[in-house]
Amino acid sequence: MKLTVPCLFGLEALVAEEMRRLQLQDVRAENGRVHCQGTMGDIARLNLNLRCGARVLMELGSFPAPDFEALFQGVLALPWEDYIPRDGEFPVKGYSLDSTLHSVPACQAIVKKAAARRLGDVYGCETLPETGSRYQIQFAIIKDTATLYLDTSGEGLYKRGYRAKNMGAPLKETLAAALVLLSRYRGRDPFCDPFCGSGTIPIEAALIAKNRAPGLDRSFAAQKWKNMDAKLWMDAADEAMDKEFYGTYDIWGGDIDPAAVELARHNAALAGVDDCIRFEVADAAAFHRDSEYGQLVTNPPYGERLLEKKEAGELYRVFGRAMAQMPPKWRIVILSSHTEFERCFGRNAEKKRKLYNGMLKCDAFFYGGKEK
Repeated sequence: MKLTVPCLFGLEALVAEEMRRLQLQDVRAENGRVHCQGTMGDIARLNLNLRCGARVLMELGSFPAPDFEALFQGVLALPWEDYIPRDGEFPVKGYSLDSTLHSVPACQAIVKKAAARRLGDVYGCETLPETGSRYQIQFAIIKDTATLYLDTSGEGLYKRGYRAKNMGAPLKETLAAALVLLSRYRGRDPFCDPFCGSGTIPIEAALIAKNRAPGLDRSFAAQKWKNMDAKLWMDAADEAMDKEFYGTYDIWGGDIDPAAVELARHNAALAGVDDCIRFEVADAAAFHRDSEYGQLVTNPPYGERLLEKKEAGELYRVFGRAMAQMPPKWRIVILSSHTEFERCFGRNAEKKRKLYNGMLKCDAFFYGGKEK
């Protein structure tokens, strides 16, 4: 079957690489999503192991949909009964881009009506109870072509299960993991985040260092599906746990707010990585390390929500002075949406990468990291 993994814009190559490492076939990236061929067992493996993908969708079909009748007939022709049982709940959501059918609510209603007609005819009932497990239908209509999916994940993959609260300006776990991977951290060198907030970046670094699958501590929608053998999930979990590393890691997170540090420690304990992260109350303006190599990955306040832009600029200036004193072989990655970040920081980045933190357009700024 064809599986599709949506992701934040800018993370497609990272998600594709994750899927190739899992030995998925025919991996193909496009804007905001990555496709592959896979099995029901691969649905479990992807949900458990993906660090940067948003969710795992099973594609049921694609067809031209220039008008509502074509959309209805296309949906009606799909074998919904192969996946959705008589009592299955099947809500519908989706989007439309550059298409004649631009009204999303109207498209939702048509997709729901067609799927219900098909299932009702197969199961011999006018009204379906929808009292059982959820089979979330998703549609994408792009340039008058409709593609229909079932969402196997349920809640987004960024919800690892370790962060009940955040400190006001949350960084999604999937984006935090992406920043760590972009820094090329693999667990060998020291790793630091001087603006750690609720600890998301250091926790994701620890999960990467230990090669621990990020989805082991949560559940997924397809685990409740009647057509998916529970053994597939157990096999995928066993496979993931067999690949874990056990070692000593130097991972540090600091924040000037004691409440943030306390929450970060709590979240690290929930994630099962509190044994390999040190969290401390610390001022980023005074940050320094003497070790020759290391990775520093951080997401300081932008001036959009937590601080006014002027205050954020001053924060970048004092932090930039601290970073100028760091050993040159440290690789530094800073995520910010501040339009004057480089000027405030005091030097231009050696490389920049456009990313999105939610709907907020940001840049990842790369400094240092001369090769060993």
